[in-house]
Amino acid sequence: MSLHSRIFVALDGSSTQDFVSRKAIEVADHNEAELIFGHVIDSVPYEASGVDFEELCAEAEQRIRTDLAEVFDLARKNPRIKSVELQVRAGRVADTLIARLIEPCNPDLVICGERGLSNFKYAFVGSVSTNLVRGVACDVLVVKTEANAAKNAPKNTPKR
Repeated sequence: MSLHSRIFVALDGSSTQDFVSRKAIEVADHNEAELIFGHVIDSVPYEASGVDFEELCAEAEQRIRTDLAEVFDLARKNPRIKSVELQVRAGRVADTLIARLIEPCNPDLVICGERGLSNFKYAFVGSVSTNLVRGVACDVLVVKTEANAAKNAPKNTPKR
């Protein structure tokens, strides 16, 4: 019996989303799970401009499918991964991600990347990963890139 049968992967459009997606494939393979990838286009910069959000979402979905084509292909070809899906929505990121993407798919694990915001920026805009840890009912795995993991690793201390 697998611990996680439906895994939601939060994509943020950053350079680390490939790394996070590959980590999600490893976890899905180990658990023989379904994979649902999701991305939110932040609507705040566009709210006063009359942008067609449906078209914006379609363009973003196509861009993600192109950028992560190799990753999606690996997941679809893996017989241990039950299904692979991509959903794109527009809205305020934290609210839309949870209410319109994660909650409706009812995952038992959410995987997201660590963004590494500066302390100053974090104080004002918060963190998507922190909002997920606090706001969803299931487990959350925050993936650190190899560079961030090495940078944040404890320093060697002298042996006693």
